[in-house]
Amino acid sequence: MTRPIIALLYDFDKTLCTTDMENYTFIPALGYTPAQFWQKANSFGRDNHMDGLLAYMYTMIHECREQNRRLDRDFLVRCGRDMVLFPGVREWFRRINAFGQQLGVEIEHYVISSGLREIIEGSGIAHEFREIYACEFFYDEEGLACWPKLDVNFTNKTQFVYRINKGVLDVSDDKTLNDSMPDDSKRIPFTNMIYVGDGLSDVPCMKMMRTYGGQAIAVYQEENRQGVEDLLSKGRVDFIFPADYREGTALDSTVKNIIRKMAICDTLAEENAAQFRQIGRSPLPYQASLFEET
Repeated sequence: MTRPIIALLYDFDKTLCTTDMENYTFIPALGYTPAQFWQKANSFGRDNHMDGLLAYMYTMIHECREQNRRLDRDFLVRCGRDMVLFPGVREWFRRINAFGQQLGVEIEHYVISSGLREIIEGSGIAHEFREIYACEFFYDEEGLACWPKLDVNFTNKTQFVYRINKGVLDVSDDKTLNDSMPDDSKRIPFTNMIYVGDGLSDVPCMKMMRTYGGQAIAVYQEENRQGVEDLLSKGRVDFIFPADYREGTALDSTVKNIIRKMAICDTLAEENAAQFRQIGRSPLPYQASLFEET
């Protein structure tokens, strides 16, 4: 029997690392403070009625051209090396994977971020993810960033949850993504998903989790604790925790409990299906949803 899969989906900025990933190295390299750069990018976006993420990617290209600096993949990957991750993040994936193995389930990790894929690739943990969905540049024949290849804004993040659900991970494959697919043939059911984010930009994905039976967790630093408490009080997330991924923390213990619950539900669903097979009948279509959160 194929092992059930449980997927952990993460935002990145202020979820796995301590601030916006461009702030560590990229923005200082241009001679700006983060506040100056983001004001410039955001003002440009508002003045031109642009998607905010396309505006910041344009501003990156424009400023590098103005300063005669090569904006290439290698430079952005190097910027990721200075990223500061929250305590325990580097060890988190191996430990959670091993915990899943003990319970007979496979754990997969995914990023759904409005940051830059190239910077994430330099973080030292990119290899831990089955797929990274993040903003990304297209590079010309000289290797210079010249156009947005992918824009992962706050609302279109949800399409990547559907991709993970169906197992259609290639962003260029829209046909298969939109094809009708029976619930019992989807690779990772929503009930086997945990979304981890830090704020309002994650609300659409968190709402999906809450609606379809997954779990939503918000992590915080002290300066944004009030914001995530508001998410909890309004029923947008299931749990909130300090952004501390070390073994034995409240976040660690609760995620393991959620995985344990999901593993039990998968086992019960399989036992139920086996009984139906013994009597020569197919399980009722609704049977798999008996264990979903409502």
